[in-house]
Amino acid sequence: MMEWKGFRKGVDLGGWFSQCDYSEDRFQNFIREEDFAVIRSWGADHVRLPADYNLLEDEEGNFLESGFAHLERALSWCRAAGLNMVLDLHKTPGFSFDPDEQESGFFDSEKYQERFYRIWEALAERFGKYSGRIAFELLNEVTEESYMPAWNRIAAECIRRIRVHAPEVPVLVGGYWHNSARSVKAIDIPDDPHLVYNFHCYEPLIFTHQGADWIPTMDPAFRIPVTATFGEMAEASERMVGENTAGLENYPPETVLSAEFFIDFLAEAAEAAEKRGVPLYCGEYGVIDRSKPEEALIWYRLIHQAFAHYGIGRAAWSYRQMDFGLSDARMDAVRPELVLNL
Repeated sequence: MMEWKGFRKGVDLGGWFSQCDYSEDRFQNFIREEDFAVIRSWGADHVRLPADYNLLEDEEGNFLESGFAHLERALSWCRAAGLNMVLDLHKTPGFSFDPDEQESGFFDSEKYQERFYRIWEALAERFGKYSGRIAFELLNEVTEESYMPAWNRIAAECIRRIRVHAPEVPVLVGGYWHNSARSVKAIDIPDDPHLVYNFHCYEPLIFTHQGADWIPTMDPAFRIPVTATFGEMAEASERMVGENTAGLENYPPETVLSAEFFIDFLAEAAEAAEKRGVPLYCGEYGVIDRSKPEEALIWYRLIHQAFAHYGIGRAAWSYRQMDFGLSDARMDAVRPELVLNL
């Protein structure tokens, strides 16, 4: 599969310009310049930077120069640390992966879509000159499969407009079901020599999201070990999540998690990318802080074997806090080995 050079090993900077209170205190202090040096010391070659449209626009849709300046500062810190950047629009007017954001209507609204195009035109005009150091991720985690026809059309038009200002900057596009690896095959974008297919992987969700209080049916006290059998995980998934997203029921119930599971799970996405000559990238993966750090480390070891098998670049979620913090004190004992497996 085609290798995406410069974007092989990364870390997400969630919660800085996205999923936050949008305060200047947050923008100035949640992530500092020294954090980029730490990430570089972990052997990373890039960061993925989620940013919501609220950073860049006011309520009337007027651009905020301060927001663009914050992104410029972050990119300068990347350059100083020897890191590249994936700039991810995590929320756009009319759509968020998180229903609690109460954003809706994007896929049916020309007005919302035009604001989306306008944001990316402005970003491309400002940052397109950094080709080779930056990549553009159009939108985080399309949710419903029914959105894909509209999303393919919107993404193609957005790329066309970006190319006016940034003809060579890589552009990342993902599929539905929150960028599921299984939806990569549904991406249908006209040929572009700098396209990257993007997916996220938190499988098995019942392990990586155990006790997640944002899942309505999840018991916050629920815990399950990484060594649980697939039969146990499948039963718990039905109870706590309402579905078995990883297809665990297709394996013998006594099966336990292994690198081979992830290799199988990612095979369809890898095949689609290989067939179309497009690099494949995992923009998010990780384990919730309710799990034991030692068990999270096992999960990371296994999924990284699959990434290595296919040559998939990736960024781990997330550097600080956000329920998945790699730099949080709880990970101190395992971090020296963990960063070798990012």
